[in-house]
Amino acid sequence: MGTTEAVRHTPYLLVRDPTAGQSTCPLAGDVRVAIGRAPTNRVVIHDERASRFHAEIFPTERGWAIRDLQSRNGTQLGGQPLETDHLLAPGDVIAIGRTEIVFCGGDQATESGGETPLPGRATAGETGRMPSDLEAWHTSIAHRRSRSGLLDTIRETAASAPRVGRAAAELCRLAFALGRAADLAEAARIALETAIDGTAAERGVVLLPTLRGDGPATRSIDDASLTAVASRPEGPQAVVVPSGLRAAVLGGDEALLVAAPVDVATGRGATLSAPVRSRGRAIGLLHLECAAAGREATPEDLEFLMAICDALGLAIDNLSTREALSKKLARTTHENEGLRLRLGQDGRLVGTSTALAGILEQVRRVAATRATVLVRGESGTGKELVARLIHDASDRRDGPCICMNCAALSETLLESELFGHEKGAFTGATERTIGKFEAAHGGTLVLDEIGEMSPAIQSKFLRVLEGHPFERVGGSGRIQVDVRVVAATNRNLEEAVAAGSFRRDLYFRLKVVEIVVPPLRHRREDVAAIADHFMERFVAETGRRLRGFTPAAREAMTAYHWPGNVRELRNCVERAVVLAPGDWIDVSDLTLSQLASSGDSGRAAVAPSPFVPTTIAEVERKHVLATLQAVGGNKTKAAAILGIERSTLERKLAKWAQA
Repeated sequence: MGTTEAVRHTPYLLVRDPTAGQSTCPLAGDVRVAIGRAPTNRVVIHDERASRFHAEIFPTERGWAIRDLQSRNGTQLGGQPLETDHLLAPGDVIAIGRTEIVFCGGDQATESGGETPLPGRATAGETGRMPSDLEAWHTSIAHRRSRSGLLDTIRETAASAPRVGRAAAELCRLAFALGRAADLAEAARIALETAIDGTAAERGVVLLPTLRGDGPATRSIDDASLTAVASRPEGPQAVVVPSGLRAAVLGGDEALLVAAPVDVATGRGATLSAPVRSRGRAIGLLHLECAAAGREATPEDLEFLMAICDALGLAIDNLSTREALSKKLARTTHENEGLRLRLGQDGRLVGTSTALAGILEQVRRVAATRATVLVRGESGTGKELVARLIHDASDRRDGPCICMNCAALSETLLESELFGHEKGAFTGATERTIGKFEAAHGGTLVLDEIGEMSPAIQSKFLRVLEGHPFERVGGSGRIQVDVRVVAATNRNLEEAVAAGSFRRDLYFRLKVVEIVVPPLRHRREDVAAIADHFMERFVAETGRRLRGFTPAAREAMTAYHWPGNVRELRNCVERAVVLAPGDWIDVSDLTLSQLASSGDSGRAAVAPSPFVPTTIAEVERKHVLATLQAVGGNKTKAAAILGIERSTLERKLAKWAQA
């Protein structure tokens, strides 16, 4: 065979190291190839799970073979642990930690796909090298585990540990096992098995009352209420606890080691009994019986048993709390489903008017965006309902929808409600409280009566609207939230901006999209449908059998101006449903007020005065003087409202004073 053919058929190792990359190592002559973490090996493994001298590949008469050098974590060949020397065949994959070594029996270029070595990778004859500082850090790692063996194989790993160490480790395993227990029977069985395996006992039983959602500690415990929840051997009467021993353990709330005389008939000797406490009170006991021919029970066994009973008591508390929470959650879920059904019925705009159709179309369009919405309209028109419709139609529907009235709180309380506060931030702040912005994270925050917000709060509110983080009252941590704001108001914000009581920049930030909800008197064609909707609801709630409204009542409701809007109509129908003496609601059953309707600006409408012709100059004079009077004689504010310079206003006033 020529030199070229010899090179083509020289076997080699293809090393795939996740840390150092891919490299190759040729196998030639009688040279053994050492594999391990030590830098003196021909194939260096950069994995702390590898031993310093982990394995070796050596030549034999039949070919190349691999041998594990009693490594700490073992070597795998083809996915199976390598127990003895094994002859390698082309394509065999050797796994050491995360590193794979492929045995190749031909040309290196051909076996690796004909690719040239990548930059930074080692060439034939050497394995990849790590930077010295990184290699030093890797070699300093002594052990690595993907999971703790103490929680599953404690009896094997702690076999050589001192008695106290084994007990502590066993209790650690017990705590995790009890935490995973699904019910009382499983928790009692785990505790009993741990007690028997860790003491001189061979038999035992756990006596407990029936677990209730409010916890067994709330019930009176007597001898008759205890049942065998777990037993070894199994059976209701397999292990019998004397009544006197039960009374002594439960009454005295103490553990007992009874070195009783050996029972020749049964071969039983001493007994160990300890109380199981729930919420500071003994509710049951764990009783163990030792074999006469076995190891003698000691006070250390009793100490170990008491620790097990305490852990079992905590598990019982957790299970009873879990059961109570589960019942409460089921009840709350049922109530929420009912509320959602009711909100689905009440949370809709009723009517067929053109104005209502326009509002619904605006809601549909704006819901798909992230734009801030300003809902305007008189009190009682359903602005909050429009805001909720926007939330329900948006992609935030599964998030919270938090509503808040800004006019109901003082400036200090409003800031705390919006942004939250830390414990001790002010008198009465006994604990940390999150604000409405944090509560609405991922959802929608509806702020009603936004025009009543004080200037100081407006400034902080504006920064949050612009995407800046905020701090709780009395805190220093910066909080970032993802909240869509829908604001509602019945005030004339333009007048508030002109008067300086509402920030101009906040006004423009809120008024990205504006939805105006018209008063009920402007959509009278919806009155009958809304009245029927409320009547059906209140009839179902009260159980009354009403047939509907008389024609006269419908005509009266349609002609009425409804100064309180939909809220007034709702209250009027509810009152009529409750008090109507007959099967029909008539005009006499409707209590319609004599209040004047409020105008679109929020001021009460008055009868128009007779028109008196006058000059434009006179109209200007009256308007300027009325504006000046409205602002309390403040010329600067009056000039700003009128849109003129203060000097111009003073010249006009001086001119009119001389006339």
